[in-house]
Amino acid sequence: MAGMTDHPGQRNGLLSIETERGRDDAVITCENLVKIYQQADLEVIALQGLDLTVQQGEFTAIVGASGSGKSTLLGVLGGLVTPTAGAARVAGHDLLQLSVRERTQYRRSEVGFVWQQTGRNLVPYLSALENVELPMRLDGRRRRHRRSFASDLLRSVGLAGRLHHQPSQLSGGEQQRVAIAISLANSPKVVFADEPTGELDSETAAEVVGVLRQVNREGGVTVLVVTHDHDLAGQADRTVSIRDGRTSTEVLRRARLDADGSTALVAEEFAVLDRVGRLQLPDEYVEALQLEDRVRLTLDSDRISVWPDRADAPGSRNRPHG
Repeated sequence: MAGMTDHPGQRNGLLSIETERGRDDAVITCENLVKIYQQADLEVIALQGLDLTVQQGEFTAIVGASGSGKSTLLGVLGGLVTPTAGAARVAGHDLLQLSVRERTQYRRSEVGFVWQQTGRNLVPYLSALENVELPMRLDGRRRRHRRSFASDLLRSVGLAGRLHHQPSQLSGGEQQRVAIAISLANSPKVVFADEPTGELDSETAAEVVGVLRQVNREGGVTVLVVTHDHDLAGQADRTVSIRDGRTSTEVLRRARLDADGSTALVAEEFAVLDRVGRLQLPDEYVEALQLEDRVRLTLDSDRISVWPDRADAPGSRNRPHG
């Protein structure tokens, strides 16, 4: 984009996170991740052995019903919530082993955040430019560098003419664009976004999603979004569904070149098999076949078949012949 000066790690007009790892290396890894909250005399298990891998440069959406564990997962990966057991690593950091000081430094320099509530993203009495400068100021960067880089970031998200406006003078979509620029201020490995379009109308939401997608594609930044927005989730490289504290299904999207030379987006849904062999069937499959309590399994040479536990089901010893 025009108007941007050269900074270390910058490419194609947006922040580019350079790393010695290849794109096939995982930047986020969760293994049998458990988080238990203590509430009075009750224990609430928010994450129940969750497994997740996100590759460098991916745009991943996390979806699930309220209470499924997706916000807890984001809190763990962002260094805001301490997990109870299992393993969680982000950009080479073992989140179960970080001290309080190391956790603060991790949040400050390794990851960026975009929250649903604009009041959580922006300081109301600072201008857009000053808000973007703030993380760099806390990190001890020189004024000249942070002013120049903050200006470039705001231009890259389409706010060249709004640098000196305070949040109250910006629309909701503009405030979220500033929040995205803030999340990039310290060149993070990963940007976490929690319902970034939750308070926006559909048109403005589409613009904000476009900026996040641009940050991911042009800047090479790994983006992990928790959302209820189906349009946002549909633009991710991968959509991971969480149910009862575990990953249940994934939708992978890829471009397919057709015979006529045109390109089509292909989406495939997969059930997730965790490390101990557990598999969650999609709700619509369970309802369609009225599966409950237990099911029958048959192993063929190239597949496993799942049948209802009824006398008339295929594979049942009690099924009438003929």
